[in-house]
Amino acid sequence: MQDPAALQEAVIRALKEVYDPEIPVDIYELGLIYHIEVNPAGEVHIVMTLTSAFCPAAQHLPDEVKKAVEAVPGVRQVQVEVTFDPPWDMSRMSENARIQLGLL
Repeated sequence: MQDPAALQEAVIRALKEVYDPEIPVDIYELGLIYHIEVNPAGEVHIVMTLTSAFCPAAQHLPDEVKKAVEAVPGVRQVQVEVTFDPPWDMSRMSENARIQLGLL
């Protein structure tokens, strides 16, 4: 059994290594991750979105997320769900992401 809080932190660190290919900011800071649920058995459910339904990365970005999280020690199973409700907008970006993109 895992400590879900510690495992969630490790999952977040892994997500911060995945980048949208069109924007030089990781997907977590970009606000593409809507929800992360981790249970003590090491099962992870991620709800994410894309910057656009027509995003060129739409086909492979969820797979990259799954692979990155599967590599976290203690993770046994990963489910990635893509949603467009609510649609992503720039208000979801972290302050750090806004600084990186020169928006602040």
